[in-house]
Amino acid sequence: MTAFKTSESPFKADNTASNMCGFTLMNSQVGVLIANVLRRLDNVKVQDLPSMIRVDGQGKFELIYADVDEEAGEEEGWFNAAEFEEAMSTHYGRMVHLDDKTIMFANPEDAAEYIDFDLKPIQ
Repeated sequence: MTAFKTSESPFKADNTASNMCGFTLMNSQVGVLIANVLRRLDNVKVQDLPSMIRVDGQGKFELIYADVDEEAGEEEGWFNAAEFEEAMSTHYGRMVHLDDKTIMFANPEDAAEYIDFDLKPIQ
């Protein structure tokens, strides 16, 4: 009788915090504008794929709407949170939308502190 060994799975659970956050954009005209703005940030990596654009940032990063306006050659106020939500298909980390920017946080405690949210349960 032959004994078979199963190979070790390449898919392993890892509960270690990655300190990463990001989102996936549609590879569209607006998605490319957003990606071009974020490519300029030192802690952000942008990966162009055939039908989407992957954006991964370390720690925290901001998408400033006026920068997208400028990249598009449009008047200030052209790009906003609604435009961003339409171009984005998914995200990971904590996202905070403000009137003039969206901030991505890898650490939920940092996002809670930023918006002055108490994470302690009420007893």
